[in-house]
Amino acid sequence: MYPPGNKWRKLLPNLAEARAAGLDTVLTFGGAYSNHLRATAAAGRESGLRTVGVVRGDELADRPLNPSLAQAVAWGMELDFMDRATWRRRMSADVLAALLAKHGPALVVPEGGSNAAGVRGCRPLGRELAESGAELVCVSVGTGGTLAGLAAGLAPRQQAVGYAALGHAPLADETAALQLEAFGRQTANWRIDTDHTFGGYGRSTPELRAFTEDFRTRHGISLDVSYEAKALYGIFAGLGAGAYRRGATIAVVIAG
Repeated sequence: MYPPGNKWRKLLPNLAEARAAGLDTVLTFGGAYSNHLRATAAAGRESGLRTVGVVRGDELADRPLNPSLAQAVAWGMELDFMDRATWRRRMSADVLAALLAKHGPALVVPEGGSNAAGVRGCRPLGRELAESGAELVCVSVGTGGTLAGLAAGLAPRQQAVGYAALGHAPLADETAALQLEAFGRQTANWRIDTDHTFGGYGRSTPELRAFTEDFRTRHGISLDVSYEAKALYGIFAGLGAGAYRRGATIAVVIAG
């Protein structure tokens, strides 16, 4: 069993790296409702690797676990709650050294699984989409890893748009840096849309919620309001504004 959506594509190469390095533990990061933490816990359970999830917000340590974190724990993940000031420096050498001293040797995977290995794991997704005939491929973006990888696998005629789920991060710069780290070059076939963040990560508006409910009623699909709902809203807004060539095929990646 693999975690749903794009997560297993990022995780499998990282799990292989851990095995190759002789490590039995994967340590990674996420917020209180992180899909990535749940997916890492599931992947660790299936592969026999120990998992440690560092959670943003030490104020959560004494509270009952929400369903997302409770599921990660049920799948064997150990949680470590980090204060928000330290969280902003979570990938610095001293913070990582302290985490490894506490939890033991581990492969460190950044939030969202977006490192060079994870990006390379997403390139086959682009190759699959290259056969779809779509002119435009759209995906929600939280850390840039999925977009960086799939864009590298697309055919020359295809373009990708990443719809930002948050407004405070330099996602275009981060996506470009991930491509350089993974492939040694940046492709020119993608862009980031930052016009539909609806106030930032985890936030929404009555307009977005109404769109999400209408989409569920029409199509029987419940969209994640933090990610896919924003991407679909942006795509439909583009359709209404005549932003796409009439008759063009648009593929949408539901990351899960």
